[in-house]
Amino acid sequence: MAIFVNILQDALFSAIAAIGFAAISRPPRKAFLYCALIAAAGHSLRYTLMLGCIGVHIIPATLIAAFLIGVLAVAVSPISRIPAETYLFPSLLPMIPGIYAYKTFAGLALCIFSDSQQEFLRNFYILGYNGFTCCSILLSMVVGAVVPIFLFKKISFQATR
Repeated sequence: MAIFVNILQDALFSAIAAIGFAAISRPPRKAFLYCALIAAAGHSLRYTLMLGCIGVHIIPATLIAAFLIGVLAVAVSPISRIPAETYLFPSLLPMIPGIYAYKTFAGLALCIFSDSQQEFLRNFYILGYNGFTCCSILLSMVVGAVVPIFLFKKISFQATR
């Protein structure tokens, strides 16, 4: 029961974040609900894949969740007559790997101020691991979100006609 509450909590917070990110670009009012639902579905899928009994690493979990977000955005766009990108970008933003980016720059600062070679190598490992993970998550988000737009090209561009 506790895992179900955690999944719902994750979905709620990602929906709130997506609404906040969507508000920056001032989409039509009906887009806010779709952005929230798509972000909640995608982020909670990633959360479930990572922390459920499956235990998938964050990079493939992000790829799968971004693909779901892309598919949902493309599916909703002809219904609402709003381009898929209006839903796609705010729904992806809650999945940005902020902690990995922070740890990357912290590792860089620690490398600069290292006193010994052993300390430098440990900090360089932290820099490399977190930097590689951050870039891989970002790449997974881009690939996962763009593939549905190309796969369903005809549907994707119906909203703009």
